[in-house]
Amino acid sequence: MPSPSVSIKDVAKRARVSVATVSRALNDKGPVKDETKQRILEAAEALRYVPHGAARSLITNRTHTIGVLLPDVYGEFFSELIRGIDTTARRAGYHLLVSGFHSAPGEVEAVLRAMRGRVDGLVAMSPDVGPETLRRNLPESLPLVLLNGSPEAKAHGFTGIRIDNLGGALAMGRHLIGLGHRAIAFLAGPEANRDAEERRRGFREALDEAGLVALPALELAGDFTEESGYRAGRELLALPLRPTAIFAANDSMAIGCLLALREAGVRVPEDSALGGFDDIPISRFISPPLTTVRVAIADLGTRAMERLLLAFAGSAGEPLEELAPATLIVRGSCGAGNGPEATRADSNPPFSSTFDRTREGDRSR
Repeated sequence: MPSPSVSIKDVAKRARVSVATVSRALNDKGPVKDETKQRILEAAEALRYVPHGAARSLITNRTHTIGVLLPDVYGEFFSELIRGIDTTARRAGYHLLVSGFHSAPGEVEAVLRAMRGRVDGLVAMSPDVGPETLRRNLPESLPLVLLNGSPEAKAHGFTGIRIDNLGGALAMGRHLIGLGHRAIAFLAGPEANRDAEERRRGFREALDEAGLVALPALELAGDFTEESGYRAGRELLALPLRPTAIFAANDSMAIGCLLALREAGVRVPEDSALGGFDDIPISRFISPPLTTVRVAIADLGTRAMERLLLAFAGSAGEPLEELAPATLIVRGSCGAGNGPEATRADSNPPFSSTFDRTREGDRSR
């Protein structure tokens, strides 16, 4: 074990050089002869000297720490995202400082201020946090990559990566409609959440282009948790006319809904088709395996970290916005993928020729 009592002065004394020379050698800052550097490294190893992180950061102006700001840290989506960031960060010699802010505006600003001076760059998933808040609470020079941030992020000088929420939800809606479903329930995400709103909009567009309307009774509130999916499933079971298909705005809610249906003896997919969004790892292992919209979650984190590394190297270029694809994955829960999973890369499959496109009455959406 390294001894906490060993200081840089001890290393300098053993190597017969100045403290400044030891600092330059260990931090690769400034000229040091190869022979002298080798003697310093041997002295540091013999004494088991570990540089003090805070002191070292004052010298190098680097903390070798990446801040990760998320709306929550619970659930498989966020653990997969963190895994992608962490794997790439560690290969480059960086560690993570992770914080959740739970969508509370005052808490967001407090977390941002707490990270100032502690991180070399920041990855922020901020569907509910405006660019102005980020700019106001962070140094302008701090490299920052936004995940699922505001569409105006680029205009504010931020590089952003967004999930194609609308396109993915549109593909799921078209798929369920193409199977002949007319009464499709939608389990929504949190209110005022940009991801949730885009997924709702994609679902409604699928209905609209098929000549259907979004019925208020079949749009239920959720918050992206299994519990809210379970509650929504119970609400659907109480309706006088149950939907023949359910599209949950994320997999966690779909899994909660599946439990509610199973407890009531409703068979999936025989009595009701079920689809989700995200393709979290557990989705393929439940019974039946979940039809969903795949987001390469870990790759999303990897891409964000790679963008930060480019910024550290001074080669990031102008701020840009990338759109991460969302791909329909057909499995057993919709009754159309009981064999090996099928990938529907085409987000605009043809409708069934027997599908009735007549608008149901004159109810507004």
